[in-house]
Formats: sequence, C-alpha cells, structure tokens
Amino acid sequence: MKKTVFLLLAVISFGFASAQTTEVAGVQLPNSVNFGETTLSLNGAGVREKFWMDMYAGGLYLDSKSSDADAIMGANKPMAIKLHIVSKLITSKKMMDAVNEGFENSTNGNTAAISTEIKKFISFFEEQINKDDVFDIVYLPAKGVVVYKNGKEQGTINGMEFKKALFGIWLSDKPADDDLKEAMLNS
Repeated sequence: MKKTVFLLLAVISFGFASAQTTEVAGVQLPNSVNFGETTLSLNGAGVREKFWMDMYAGGLYLDSKSSDADAIMGANKPMAIKLHIVSKLITSKKMMDAVNEGFENSTNGNTAAISTEIKKFISFFEEQINKDDVFDIVYLPAKGVVVYKNGKEQGTINGMEFKKALFGIWLSDKPADDDLKEAMLNS
C-alpha cells in the first residue's frame, strides 16, 4: 500500500512539475520566471543550432504573449531571454564572438552609438562557460538590462537603444537563428 501511495504521489508530482516547465533540447525551461516583483511568462522557446548541433536552449519571457518581433524589441516593458547552454562546444571566446556578430546583425552594422554598452555586455561572458550554465538577460524599464549567470548578477546596462539591439540578436530580421526566433515568437 505504501509503495502504491508513493508511486501515485510521484506520478502526480511529475505531472505537476512538467506542467510548470517546457522541455527544449533536453533541458527544462520554467514556464514563468520572477525577477524581483516582476513575473514573466514563457512566450516561446527553441534551440540555437549550428552545423546541426544544439548549442543552447533559449526562451523568451514577456508580461503578455506576442508574436510581433518589432513590437517586442521596441517595447519599454519587462522581458527576458533565458539561455541554457547544452553544448560543451560553447566557449567564452565563441560566445563573445557570436554576441558581437549578433549586435552587428541586429543593428545593420550601426553599433557606434552603443559600443560602450556592447563592450560591457560582452565582458559578462569572459568567465569560462560550461555545459548547463544558464544566462538570464532581463530588461526592467526602471533598471535597464540585468544579466545573470547561474543566478548570480553579472551587471546592469542602461539604455533603450542598447536593449533594442540586444533583443534584436534573437528577434531582428537577421537573428542568430531563424528557427529559434520563430520558436521564441511561438509562430
């Protein structure tokens, strides 16, 4: 009897836990996240692939569902992108190079006005990156962009133009990965 009750509780708990997460690339992304007083819901999630290999699972979190990339990038509202590293091939240097390329693409090469902010953002990836590291890139209108690595705050960057370019890495007309953009927009 005890085994039956235990098994029943385990099944119910698993069902409850899986209802609160979304599996992407073998990892569980939460369906909602909290940053201070702000709660955001998963808008969509997908995988960044390169040469047919999964690099990271990425989730876009918003305060209300949207499939309009331009509106999301331009909104002065709380939002976040969660990156869960799923490949041992991602190194600090490769991530910094990819982020730099992402800013070039999202701004059509017009990075001069936000070059100081870009350098600061890229510095958040200088520390060694390992499989299962999680980066939360959070925009809070009153604070700016706050970056967390494995739950530890790395720093804050102000400026709406920077925020637009940053979210443009994943949502612009030249995103890091077309399929990931589509999945984040749930379209």
